[in-house]
Amino acid sequence: MQIDPNLTAPKQENEVGLLNAAASEMSKEVVDVGGFLDSLKSECDEQIIALEAVKFGAQSINESNSAVLANVEEVARTAEETLKSVNASVGFISETSEHSVELAGWVRAIHEKSSEIEEMLSEVRKSNDQIASIAAQVNVLAMNAKIEAARAGVAGKGFAIVAEAINDLSQKTTNAAEDISSSIQNMANWMSQLQQGAEISAQRATALLERSAESDRALMSIENQVAETHTATQEINRRVADADQTIERFAPSILEIETSVSEITEGVKTASDRLQNLIDRSETVVQISVGFGGGNADDNRMITYVQDLAGRISQAFTAAVESGKIHMDDLFDTHYEPLLNTDPRQVVTKFTRFADRILPTYQEEALTFDKRVVFCAAIDRNGYLPTHNLKFSKPQSVDPIWNAANCRNRRIFDDRVGLKAGRSERPFLLQVYRRDMGAGKFSIMKDLSAPIHVKDRHWGGLRLAYAF
Repeated sequence: MQIDPNLTAPKQENEVGLLNAAASEMSKEVVDVGGFLDSLKSECDEQIIALEAVKFGAQSINESNSAVLANVEEVARTAEETLKSVNASVGFISETSEHSVELAGWVRAIHEKSSEIEEMLSEVRKSNDQIASIAAQVNVLAMNAKIEAARAGVAGKGFAIVAEAINDLSQKTTNAAEDISSSIQNMANWMSQLQQGAEISAQRATALLERSAESDRALMSIENQVAETHTATQEINRRVADADQTIERFAPSILEIETSVSEITEGVKTASDRLQNLIDRSETVVQISVGFGGGNADDNRMITYVQDLAGRISQAFTAAVESGKIHMDDLFDTHYEPLLNTDPRQVVTKFTRFADRILPTYQEEALTFDKRVVFCAAIDRNGYLPTHNLKFSKPQSVDPIWNAANCRNRRIFDDRVGLKAGRSERPFLLQVYRRDMGAGKFSIMKDLSAPIHVKDRHWGGLRLAYAF
């Protein structure tokens, strides 16, 4: 094999630089994928919660439906019995109504006949009066006959007997006529009372006939409504039974979906954990390559600057402790007191106001160092960020999405990047950061940090985030 005599070995710094660039790009892509997996895992967790709610809801519906089915069946039986009772009642009431109509007609007939009876009694009274008048006249004639018979002596004796008999008959006729008149008067009085009662009864009978027709219509309507209720209850019973069967078939499907989503969630979690390891290793490659001088000029410039700025903040904190402006224990306070009515939640510590006075001088300066710088902020070992750049330290509004993007001070960022930046004691730490901007928006950037020490005690770190 012929070897080219002009072939030279590649320069180590160039190869390390290429390695650094490749590792940086790989970190960017892996972090983006990791962010996607985190979002997917969150969605899966939400789906599992939702499925649990659906499963619980389905069980509750099934139980409620079973109870409803039992109640509907009972209602159906009751409706059927009610329909039978109503049919029987309607028949009985209809028969009673017919009798009532007949009775009402009879009462009205009595009322009409009573007038005729009164007229007949009136005619009888007239006839009886005539009989009484004739009897009186006969009695007078008998009296005269008796007188004439007495004058005739023995010859008129037989005529006197006849006259006496006629007189006796006229007297009896008069007495009978008086008795008949008295009876007719009593009958007339009775008929008058009967007519008055019959008139009232006739009026009531007329009203009864009118209301009987209304009652018949009402009974018919009740019967129809009960029949419709019975039919509707049977339909409800059928549909509830169908729903019960559907729910029974639906429940296993929910369980299968829940099992499937749980398996997917577990797989996503496993992939996310392995991806985090890959992110850590790619960042380690970047870190090592920079240490070997393989970083690009921009990264090296940023590293030098953040180390210098973190050192100046360390000096400022140390000087404040030594001058008594803040106590050492207060500067390392980790009792994070929540602020009321904040969303996302903001917290304060004993050093928050001190940080508000000291840190803006250094952090605002960093924004002018390079146009790619997105933010610069100091955090303690737990990711607590007391004082942010002014543009990210707006007073909170009622909109939590807007707050997430514009009110980032006094918050704890205990995600992977935040905690590593706050707890790393390496001279510098270069990470790839997927920043949550709120409203489902994310931004991929580099996160460079350097430790902050106060009297050889590690307080936290200074984060400098800048675009690729």
